[in-house]
Amino acid sequence: MTIKSENKLHELLRINDELNHIKDIDSLLDTILYETRRLTNADAGSIFLLEEDRLNFSYVQNDTLKKENPHNNKEIYSNFSISIDEQSIAGYVALKGKSLAIDNVHELSGRDVPYSFNCSFDEIAGYRTTSMLTIPLITTRGAVIGVMQIINAMNEKGEVIPFSDSDESYSTFFAANATSAIEKGKMTREMILRMIKMAELRDPKETGAHVNRVGAYSIEIFQRWAHIHRWKFDQIKKYKDILRIAAMLHDVGKVAISDTILKKPARLDEQEFKIMKTHAYQGAKLFKGNVSDLDDLCYEIAYSHHEKWNGQGYPRKLRGEAIPLAGRIVALADVYDALISARVYKDAWREEDVLALLKEEAGHHFDPELVSIFLEIYDVIKAIRKKYPDQHQ
Repeated sequence: MTIKSENKLHELLRINDELNHIKDIDSLLDTILYETRRLTNADAGSIFLLEEDRLNFSYVQNDTLKKENPHNNKEIYSNFSISIDEQSIAGYVALKGKSLAIDNVHELSGRDVPYSFNCSFDEIAGYRTTSMLTIPLITTRGAVIGVMQIINAMNEKGEVIPFSDSDESYSTFFAANATSAIEKGKMTREMILRMIKMAELRDPKETGAHVNRVGAYSIEIFQRWAHIHRWKFDQIKKYKDILRIAAMLHDVGKVAISDTILKKPARLDEQEFKIMKTHAYQGAKLFKGNVSDLDDLCYEIAYSHHEKWNGQGYPRKLRGEAIPLAGRIVALADVYDALISARVYKDAWREEDVLALLKEEAGHHFDPELVSIFLEIYDVIKAIRKKYPDQHQ
């Protein structure tokens, strides 16, 4: 993971170019945190983004904990925030707008500083934070939009050491460039959620929380599937970037369905259901221009997420692996979330009943391998549900 000093400037230029091609905000945060850690040879790190005058925990990486449990990403979906004040390290850096390097966070109590180290994460995770570099994410307009914390710089022997002055210089320079990419990524996510809100005015099932959950479930299922099938790191990264966005737009074709059908409080009759099923094609048609990989995947998911493994789905009655992988993934993610969530027209199913149905439908409605993966990563699925609750919750 270490980058030699003479190569760091070249790497910074390469990474900045890469950031300009990433579309999804979570993929951006993943790349920014990974590359900053690579520049500083750091074991772990996290990013907090500013939302409504608080720093919201937005992304985390930890190589040590990953080695112990390589397929459990539930920490990414932790849901907490920090005040912007002098009491916490992240809050202090956001308030002052200047980076802060600490050689040993456990020696802060003896120093005359207002902030302190919160050891609760270490206690829960069984980790020990020692050295820390905290960097404000500042826009070209001088506004702080978040904070990045890099934890435990490592030497060539794998021992924890303090962050150097050059680590701080490179990281601060990189953070300044990464911030504009984060701003664009947040705008993209907001635009998608606005499209969903428009659909929500028509169809109460399509909420921002629902599509965020479906998008997050989908990338977690895919990532485990891709590791099993030995996809390369760069392939996984590129596909994840567009999969989350495309999965969130899976039902956008419902804007073409009339309110009398979408909002009917009773069961649809045969003719009404026939019309409802056209939303798959109507959604695909929105992306038919195929001007980008994202358009291609949006088209694929919109068109195929109601197909069934046994060939009894719609609109094309595709069977088995003839159904695109992304369509098979979103089918599972969407049905699970629809069943386990309460809606104005139904109560939430009991968790054990939902899981029993998924197992029963493996090989019928759903790709059996994906159901097995879903159950394997179920701790992550539950963390996602907690991260993106429905408003009434």
